[in-house]
Amino acid sequence: MSFERGNRRDFDWQNIDWGRMEDFRPLLFWGVPAMLLALLAYTSVYTVQAESQGVVLRFGKYIKTVDPGLRYKLPFGVDQVSILPVKRQLKQEFGFGTEGASDTKQYSNEQAEERSMVTGDLNAATVEWIIQYRIRDPQFYLFEVRNPGDTLRAISESVMRTVVGDRTVDEVITVGRQEIEAEALVQLQDVVNKYQLGLSIDQVQLKNVNPPVTVQPSFNEVNQAQQEREKMINVANGEYNKVVPRASGEAEQKIQAAEGYALKRVNEAEGDVSRFNAVLTEYLKAPEVTKRRIYIETMRAVVPNLGKKIILDEEASQILPLLQMSTDTQRGQR
Repeated sequence: MSFERGNRRDFDWQNIDWGRMEDFRPLLFWGVPAMLLALLAYTSVYTVQAESQGVVLRFGKYIKTVDPGLRYKLPFGVDQVSILPVKRQLKQEFGFGTEGASDTKQYSNEQAEERSMVTGDLNAATVEWIIQYRIRDPQFYLFEVRNPGDTLRAISESVMRTVVGDRTVDEVITVGRQEIEAEALVQLQDVVNKYQLGLSIDQVQLKNVNPPVTVQPSFNEVNQAQQEREKMINVANGEYNKVVPRASGEAEQKIQAAEGYALKRVNEAEGDVSRFNAVLTEYLKAPEVTKRRIYIETMRAVVPNLGKKIILDEEASQILPLLQMSTDTQRGQR
């Protein structure tokens, strides 16, 4: 009996030995249920990652949203699950694309058109920016708007062109970047809420903002001159802040020293006056006694500073000649 491809039509099906097929009955009896059981387990068990949530659909109708973990659903395609990274911060880039990015949908193929904008004073500017967002409501994200990622990209570009179009080119390129980011964030979140995209906008950040290529060298020179000007102002302010406080401190120190010296002199003068008044009071009580006491105290203070002293009695008459003779005798002996 041959089963080659060329002679299938000539095969005699009546000569098959159906008795030998009974050998396959155990395999059919156990194998088919096992396969069905494995398929049942495979199509009814699924896992939701830690940073995600699962949206369960039954015959295409929303049933529930499940949290991370091991979950079960009706098998054989009755229930379908869409898993969304609700806790992961997603990003879209405009006007440029990061090389080697894992998500190819975070940038578009129309980067030149995205970054070319017109400012409020009818000047051209190239603006590159990014938005960072999260999926806040998986149900809205999946069912309210078709292609929510593309819709978000179109909304972000429209909002940024509106915000840039309300400002001059100098504001866009230099001093108005933070204000543009803040206003674009508010407007973008308002439109996202209006469309019920189920998204939360975390940040709008401007990247490279430059004038057109033809005028960029001149603009860079202007920026360099402004930076030099700011640098010189900062240096001057630094010197001012270093010298003026020091001079103020020295002036305050001298003023305090002068005030202290003046207070000291006044207190000393007041003390001398008080002491003189006390002495005067005692003097008026006993003038002779006070006069003698003052004389003795004065002599006690003066006499020790005179060095060698000779005290003579007023009635002595021979002391001076003796002293003179003693002096001559000493000279002779020498």
